Amino acid sequence: MLAVEPSSTSEPSTPAVLDDSVSVPSGDARRGRDPDRTRRLWLATWPKVAAIALAVLVWQIVVWSGWRKEYVLPSPPTVFKELGSLIADGSVFEAIGTTMRRAAVGYALALVIGGLIGAVVVSSKIARSAVGSLITGLQTMPSIAWFPLAILLFKLTEGAITFVVVLGAAPSIANGLITGVDHVPPLLVKAGRTIGAGRLGLLRHVVLPAAMPNFVGGLKQGWAFAWRSLLAGELLVTFGVVSIGSQLDVYRQQSDSAGLLAIMIVILVVGIVVDVAAFGTLDRWVRRRHGLAGD
Repeated sequence: MLAVEPSSTSEPSTPAVLDDSVSVPSGDARRGRDPDRTRRLWLATWPKVAAIALAVLVWQIVVWSGWRKEYVLPSPPTVFKELGSLIADGSVFEAIGTTMRRAAVGYALALVIGGLIGAVVVSSKIARSAVGSLITGLQTMPSIAWFPLAILLFKLTEGAITFVVVLGAAPSIANGLITGVDHVPPLLVKAGRTIGAGRLGLLRHVVLPAAMPNFVGGLKQGWAFAWRSLLAGELLVTFGVVSIGSQLDVYRQQSDSAGLLAIMIVILVVGIVVDVAAFGTLDRWVRRRHGLAGD
C-alpha cells in the first residue's frame, strides 16, 4: 500500500501584536491636545498659584491679628475690590501704558549703550583697564542717587526719568556681555582658529554664541534695575502724566492704603509678566540652543 502523507495544515494564526514603535494616539492627542504639554503647563503653574494663595492667606492672618488697624493695613478682599474698580474704570491701563512706554524707551537705549560699552571693553585691554571697574561701580550705585543730578540736567521732564533708567540698566547689560565673553572656554576659541575662522568669524560664530547665556543674565538684571529706577523716578518726577508711579504717589498723599496696595499688586504683576513672557522665553530659547534645557 502506498503511504499517504498527511496533508500539510496551516499553523494556527497568532494574534497580531502591535509594534512598540507604533504609537497609538490617545484621546487627548486625537482631539488636538498634547498630554505632555498640558502636564508641563500644570507643573509650571500650580506652584505659582499655591505661592500666591499662601501669601494672601498670610496677609489675611496678619490682618486678623489686629497688628495694624484696617485703614492702615486693609484685608485682601478690600484691596482686590479696589483693584477691580481701577480695572473697571480703565485708569490702571492708562498708567501701565505710560510706564511701559517709558520702560521700553529707556531699556532700548540702555541695551544699545550697554552693548556698545561691553563690546569695546572686551575687544580692548586698554578699555578694560580704564573703565572695567568703573562699570561695576556704576552698577552698584543706587538709582535714587542719580535723580538730583537728573533733575538739575533735565528739569522735571521725561528726559530725567530716561536718564536714570539708562544709568540703572546699561552697566548691568555691559557687565553681562563682558562676563559672558570672559567665560568662553578657551578650547572653543582654539577649535575655531583650527578650522580657519578669522577674527570676525570667530567673534560671530564662536565667542558671541558661547557668551549668550551670561549675556541674557545681564539683560534680565538690567531690566530689573531699569524697572526699579523707572518706578522711583515716577514717584519723584510727576508732571501731570498718569503713570504707575504717579498713581502710587497719589494714593500715598491721600493715605489710601487699599489703593496703594492695589497699585503695588499691579507693579508686581507687570514685572512677572515681562519676566515670563520676554526674558523667560529668551532664556529657554538660549538654553535649548546650547543643549542646557531639560527634557
